[in-house]
Amino acid sequence: MPRRFAAEVDTVLTNIFWFIIILSIIYPMLQQRLLLMNRLRYINQLERKRSSRLILLIHRQESVSLFGIPFYRYIDINDSEEVLRAIRLTDDDVSIDIVLHTPGGLVLAAEQIASALKNHKARVTVFIPHYAMSGGTMLALAADNIVMDYNAVLGPVDPQLGEYPAISVLRAVSRKTVDKIDDKTLILADMAEKAMVQVERFMYGLIRDRYPEEKARAVTNALTSGSWTHDYPLSFEEIKSMGLEVSCDMPEEIYELMGLYPQPAQRRPSVQYIPIPYTKER
Repeated sequence: MPRRFAAEVDTVLTNIFWFIIILSIIYPMLQQRLLLMNRLRYINQLERKRSSRLILLIHRQESVSLFGIPFYRYIDINDSEEVLRAIRLTDDDVSIDIVLHTPGGLVLAAEQIASALKNHKARVTVFIPHYAMSGGTMLALAADNIVMDYNAVLGPVDPQLGEYPAISVLRAVSRKTVDKIDDKTLILADMAEKAMVQVERFMYGLIRDRYPEEKARAVTNALTSGSWTHDYPLSFEEIKSMGLEVSCDMPEEIYELMGLYPQPAQRRPSVQYIPIPYTKER
């Protein structure tokens, strides 16, 4: 009898073990599916409210595979392909809203998206709830309307050559005589000069038809000349002081939608609070 009981207990424990294993595999998939459905529901509601096509370009540290291996996202060719496809699927008389949350990325991909947004005939509005740096700023300036959270930031668009800012390469070379500079550095400086000209020309082309020439040149120079470090956060007030048309009238639905794109959970959260509105009467 004891042996039979022990065998039954062993079978039950084995079944429980396999149930936990299967549940640990299926539960994240179900959770992700539910999250996707909620995202699509919010997108559909906002599109109906604004009579527009909504495109989200959100880059966070995502989890991949069953082991949650993290990797960092940025604007790449796959993003430009998807955004261009979404724009092609949108009639010329339908407005486009695009939510940006990005550190920037490849110049080629950012320029492709920016050109497509600028060429869209109907109104294009960009929403920046937190930040849109570098290439993200380029996309923002391609839009007809820029809406930022008051505490959100944009960033400079000065070109980078690997780990070095193009302007810094040119300044370093200018302080030495040619005979004291190696060939590799001279080639790098030549590339840096071309990159500066190309980005400046592209940025000016994005905004020249919406601002007087003097203002368009001034804004382009401020963003591309390397006056700041590449990660310098340009605040709402700084963007406005440049003369750019920008609003902080952010729809509440944008914040709610961003809440459906969380960072992967960690064992101990870095930030915690009670997620309800607080008022003075509370």
